[in-house]
Amino acid sequence: MTPRVRYAEPVTAGSRRRTRRACTSGNAAPDPPVAYAPRVSPIGDQSLASLDGEIMPAAEAVIPATDEGLIRGDGVFEVIRVYDGQPFAFDEHLARLERSAANLRLPLDLEAVRAEANRLLAHAGVGPDHASLRIVLTRGGRRLMLTEPLSPMTERVRLASITYSPTRILDGVKSLSYAANMLASRLARERGFDEALLVTPHGRVLEAPTSSIFWVSGDELLTPPLEDHILASITRAHVIELTGASERACTLQDLENADEAFLASTTREVQPVAAIDEKVFEAAGPRTVAAAQALRSRIQSLLAPA
Repeated sequence: MTPRVRYAEPVTAGSRRRTRRACTSGNAAPDPPVAYAPRVSPIGDQSLASLDGEIMPAAEAVIPATDEGLIRGDGVFEVIRVYDGQPFAFDEHLARLERSAANLRLPLDLEAVRAEANRLLAHAGVGPDHASLRIVLTRGGRRLMLTEPLSPMTERVRLASITYSPTRILDGVKSLSYAANMLASRLARERGFDEALLVTPHGRVLEAPTSSIFWVSGDELLTPPLEDHILASITRAHVIELTGASERACTLQDLENADEAFLASTTREVQPVAAIDEKVFEAAGPRTVAAAQALRSRIQSLLAPA
């Protein structure tokens, strides 16, 4: 018989009280452990894959079970936004892929990756199942590329602070070892939020699991520095260039006092923050709106026909 999967409900004050009563009652049986449904990448019905240069439906792409990219998370990846069949910041993503592979001591044929990615995108054409391109390189030597739909997103995002310590040896590596980031997102959702905000045990705010954080304090637009061991996000760099944002170390108190906040990433572009823990932002502020418009204008300009 297939085991029944029970999903975790958001943790609220009421549920915490119910849990405490159950735990202190002498006759009450403990709740069974929560089981999470298996999760796969957001592949659409029409999503395609290129595996070592061979194009096929994404659902048919397989790698050997002995590949250490699967067994140990030993590999690197990139996710590139695709607009009407055109990848944005393609060369920048490939440059970061090359740095990641070099730092991980992973062999890379960059020109093969470039050629196969272009061929896959040309074959895929335009459609919602081809809105992003994922590039995965494994220790077993596999070059896997997938076209994917965008994940559903709220207009504004609610963040829960989650304690997190960066793995410093992986600085500068966009590694397949992403379980910590994904767990942080799950923990935030268990608390009733949309996404996590990673905060060190010493109180430094870093980033979200797959995006950068910006906040507004008075006349300044700010973001945590790369020296705090955050990802050198390509979208973050574009937003800094477009808005004049400055790097500054950040604490939760800084965000409590902030006038606005937003996330920035390849797939989100600029997404306003609605709440951080108990702090509520009533609406997207003017600096957030301006950053979103500036980034979208740059994307349209760079992808416009010559």
